[in-house]
Amino acid sequence: VNDLLFPLFLTLGDNKKVEVSSMPGICRFSLDLLLEEINECNNLGIKAFDLFPQYEESKKDKFASESWNEEGMYINAIREIKRNFPEICLMTDVAMDPYSSDGHDGLVQNGKIANDETLEILGKMSLAQAKAGADILGPSDMMDGRVGFIRNILDTNGYSETSIMSYTAKYASAFYGPFRDALDSAPKFGDKKTYQMNPANSREAIIEAELDASEGADFLMVKPALAYLDIIKLLKDNFTLPIAAYNVSGEYAMIKAAAQNGWLDGTKAMNESLLSIKRAGADIILTYFAKEFAQNLKV
Repeated sequence: VNDLLFPLFLTLGDNKKVEVSSMPGICRFSLDLLLEEINECNNLGIKAFDLFPQYEESKKDKFASESWNEEGMYINAIREIKRNFPEICLMTDVAMDPYSSDGHDGLVQNGKIANDETLEILGKMSLAQAKAGADILGPSDMMDGRVGFIRNILDTNGYSETSIMSYTAKYASAFYGPFRDALDSAPKFGDKKTYQMNPANSREAIIEAELDASEGADFLMVKPALAYLDIIKLLKDNFTLPIAAYNVSGEYAMIKAAAQNGWLDGTKAMNESLLSIKRAGADIILTYFAKEFAQNLKV
């Protein structure tokens, strides 16, 4: 359980707990019930969480301005979680897509992603999250230079101890579908292949990792995990930074669907999958199986 980091979905409202249809057992929580979920997981031994927000369309705009609103749902939730559970490690998401009316991770200008203009927005978002108490920032946007840009803003403003877990090798994958269902964050046009990585390219992972390490990343992440075990090992063999792997929504949903149909033993498949990610070299595994895995250990 010490190796696991549990992604959680936050939604607006009170007393709300809505299961994500494509991710059996995974729910969107309003903040009051999210605090109860964290407490339950904490008691199971899970000490690290990654928070993702689901916003309604009325809160979204071209510049993702809600992302740095210090009185908004997400920033307020970070404060409340750390106030109630100062001992846990809280990771946050740094990207525009949950807040963007375009549904992309970067600022869209003339039908293209504007890399450098996006960095300014990510910087505001990162600083707001750090001020609220985030322990680890997770830039998932894949813009060039964003790790160094964020590191500089954090250090300049007195948040040098706030860590950065860079989404270093984030591939343009078919396995993200259920996550986008959970957040209603699918792109409104096109896809993300211009800034996420080509699944056929392993050499680019080394290049991206070298850049992120030189810019000040504290962790390097591979996403997805199961289809990219070779990339996890590649980074583990070539870098001294801790390696994280994201066992993504589609990987979770496949096992759940097959188990519900009686096609395989869900518990054994979960354990074998997590073991394979660990064996490949992951020091940290972000997985939707975290709570179920911890519960099974208690039985």
